[in-house]
Amino acid sequence: MWDNSHWKKIGLFVGGVAFGTVGLKALLSKDAKKCYTHITAAALRVKDYALQRTETLRENCEDIYEDAMDINEDRKAAEEAIFEDTSDGYKEVEEE
Repeated sequence: MWDNSHWKKIGLFVGGVAFGTVGLKALLSKDAKKCYTHITAAALRVKDYALQRTETLRENCEDIYEDAMDINEDRKAAEEAIFEDTSDGYKEVEEE
């Protein structure tokens, strides 16, 4: 009726409860709270660093985009300067 596997299960349950109780006390101790506070502070520093780098990257991408738009506008203006619109179509204008 009470074989070894039954006692083993009871022993595991009691051991789990004891380990859980000791673990819970350790998790709620002042030292643990201090450790959690330091870990949270480090995580906040990492978050701030990442946000700062993201903002710098975003600004750089905006600058690149604006420069690319300027380059394309300059190329389009240069191409339009080569060809002049006339009533019978386009004719090539001599470059200066």
